[in-house]
Amino acid sequence: MATFLALLIVVPIYILVAITALGTVQSGGMTPWDFLASHKETALVQVAQGFFVGGGVMLLIGGVISTMSALNATVYSSSRVAFAMGRDRNFPSLFSAISKTKYTPHWSILFSIAIVILMAVSLPIEDVASAADIMFLLLFLQVNVAMIRLRKTRPDLDRGFVAPFYPWLSIIGILMLLFLAIYMFNYSFIAWVVTAVWVGLGLLTYRFYAKNREIAHARKINALSGLEQKKFRILTCLSSPKSASALTHVAVAIAKRHESEITFLHVIEAHEGQKLPAGAKDAGRVIPLLESAVACADSEKVQSDSLIQVAHRVSQGIVEVAEEERCNLLIIGRQKEPTYFDRIFSSLIDTVLRQSTSEVAILHGSFEKDSVKRIVVPLGANIHTRLAIEMAPAFVTYFGANLHVVHVVDGEGESPLSEQLVRDARHDLEENGVQAEFTFLKSGSVIDGVVEASKTADLLLMGGRSGDIIELLLAKSLSQEITLRAGCPVLWVREYEEKRSFWRSLWSKPNMEVNKDA
Repeated sequence: MATFLALLIVVPIYILVAITALGTVQSGGMTPWDFLASHKETALVQVAQGFFVGGGVMLLIGGVISTMSALNATVYSSSRVAFAMGRDRNFPSLFSAISKTKYTPHWSILFSIAIVILMAVSLPIEDVASAADIMFLLLFLQVNVAMIRLRKTRPDLDRGFVAPFYPWLSIIGILMLLFLAIYMFNYSFIAWVVTAVWVGLGLLTYRFYAKNREIAHARKINALSGLEQKKFRILTCLSSPKSASALTHVAVAIAKRHESEITFLHVIEAHEGQKLPAGAKDAGRVIPLLESAVACADSEKVQSDSLIQVAHRVSQGIVEVAEEERCNLLIIGRQKEPTYFDRIFSSLIDTVLRQSTSEVAILHGSFEKDSVKRIVVPLGANIHTRLAIEMAPAFVTYFGANLHVVHVVDGEGESPLSEQLVRDARHDLEENGVQAEFTFLKSGSVIDGVVEASKTADLLLMGGRSGDIIELLLAKSLSQEITLRAGCPVLWVREYEEKRSFWRSLWSKPNMEVNKDA
């Protein structure tokens, strides 16, 4: 109702202004509309000069103020559109950045201002205005088309508004808008060229940049919404009989605690040039492995199923199944002391998994269920450690183990940050009904401190990255050194972190928080 009232008030005012201008202008031998057209943007100033002394100046000042208001609204709206497109990954994520002091999308605002200035200095004002008019006409044409389509495809939606004379009013609107847009050819051909170039750039950007990013972002949002509510759907990758039992117990422990479902997966890698069905002949040897895992889950009353996937790359098969099954927690295994070629294979898989929106648990080594009586969690100031603290109660309950939380500090002793970390971890564990032993361990290095704590553990639960491809190949990462030197199996858990683009990282301060303390 407010929209219709606004139209009833504003439209007559515009019509009366136009009638007054045409009826009172002193045009000499020209027709009033030709005279006004010849003065272009100052036409109304010429009309106001005929009413009283200073009328033109007054209208000119009012026009400048009105233009500033309109320009502010244009920059405001266009920057928020760029912000929304950056948030949805149709634009680079830089556009979704918010100023920490002004709480505004500063990069989007600067981008919008740059576009406005570029258009203003490179084209005549008439062509800029005409191009804007054409785009608005096409935009509102699409709004009418979209309304008709949505009313037909989604009649179940509660819209809160009934379109009068549907669909005839929309059809009339489409025809009139199309007529006016085409008619603009007669006024400014350049405006149509600008419109075509701008629309073409938008289509190319969507086709070759935004389309896949938008789909991936939608998947990320769906996955993260489940993670925030701790609604896990677990994908456990079984490849070797040596680690299958331990991986199954890890998956069942988490699923039982959070009432989740498990998919046990084995990926058969087909050689390059080999057709995928050819790899299915190897399925017979892994079926007993999957059946044993499902039987273990059934014994704990955890819902599960098994799946064999044939792919040209193991990493590709894992990611495809995770997307198809909508899994948001991946559990995979690694050898405790891998060979160089094992590290190459593992690093390639980890590099791909880092692009997924899932949380990841990587088990280095193997164990039997009855052997896990003491679990050690090194405490650090990063989101991965918080995930380890959140998962610890599931393992304590499932294995019937004692929990020991260790915080490694340097020779100066506990700091306010260390004490705060311990308080937060204790609070989180007590909320989950778990009592833990907390220890401050003084050591010259994080690695030595964690390795020392692992000597009394049956399972080391670590929060952190498992290393990128260079770190894994050269065995230089902190995680690799801890894994190799630890006196027990190590389960690394990694919280999802959205990877910043290379260009954005150049303008940002480095994050020094990760794994500095443990």
